[in-house]
Amino acid sequence: MNTRHYTPFDTLLINVDHALRTIYGRPTLTERPNPAEGIEEPELSESEARHVAGLMRVNHAGEVSAQGLYSGQALTARLPEVRDAMERAALEENDHLEWTERRLQELSSRKSLLGPFWFTGSFVMGAVAGLAGDKWSLGFVAETEHQVIRHLDEHLGQLPPQDGKSRAVLQQMKEDEAHHATVALEGGGAKLPLPVKGLMKVMSKVLTRGAYYF
Repeated sequence: MNTRHYTPFDTLLINVDHALRTIYGRPTLTERPNPAEGIEEPELSESEARHVAGLMRVNHAGEVSAQGLYSGQALTARLPEVRDAMERAALEENDHLEWTERRLQELSSRKSLLGPFWFTGSFVMGAVAGLAGDKWSLGFVAETEHQVIRHLDEHLGQLPPQDGKSRAVLQQMKEDEAHHATVALEGGGAKLPLPVKGLMKVMSKVLTRGAYYF
């Protein structure tokens, strides 16, 4: 079986197509069902619905960033197995994009207007991490997922008790993020220096506050 080799221009077009699908279109999904399927729509006050929409918008923006991150890392990863792991993780994160967008639609709300910024910034960080070496790239993934899990825990604590639909989505996302972190560490991910972790936390706060409103 022949392996296709892509030119730099092919790779550019593939990444542009992926970015457009992530931000504006419908990404490729896995076979998994939406975890909120079959759960009754809760009765939410106007303020509760607005807050839940803000939380889901933050999580959707986080998934846009995850796509950028994994795309950048896959582009510069040295080992084929690392590249394959990044691409598989990105595919599973596409499910999160679909689930959070669907929940936003049910809440009569919208995605973040800053999608291109979230994707591009994360793509650059992912590519830089990949250039630093596969062990640092995987370590970056693990730390990113751990920070996402902490945010998901915070959001789960802020959801109205009756909103089982949003809770089901965030719970499944949390399980998936934990799995991705474990795979990255088992694949040889290195522990990141404290200054890098600190910078990642700062950037995470920028996304969280920006996407909640915009």
